[in-house]
Amino acid sequence: MTLAKGTSVITENIFENRFKHVGELSRMGARITTEGRTAIVQGVNKLHGARVEAKDLRGGAALMIAGLAAENITTLCGVHHIDRGYEYIDKKLLNLGARIRRIEV
Repeated sequence: MTLAKGTSVITENIFENRFKHVGELSRMGARITTEGRTAIVQGVNKLHGARVEAKDLRGGAALMIAGLAAENITTLCGVHHIDRGYEYIDKKLLNLGARIRRIEV
């Protein structure tokens, strides 16, 4: 939705802290505002690589996809959240042609 034309609206009715990744996407150039349980996404022409941190499983997956779509390099910290729900996701994305590298610290 960050790269789609126009405006998208998402309403979360189950998990109240679902939008923890919005600030990280904004650092990449996304235009997202939240109002309670609703996020309003204004599409932009491009995202920019940045150092971002996954704070949960689904938000981390969103940041990973945004990083793949962004121009320049994105460094994603907190990947242990993603690993909990997506086994070998980096290897699977590599097999699809993604330029991704895991760095153990």
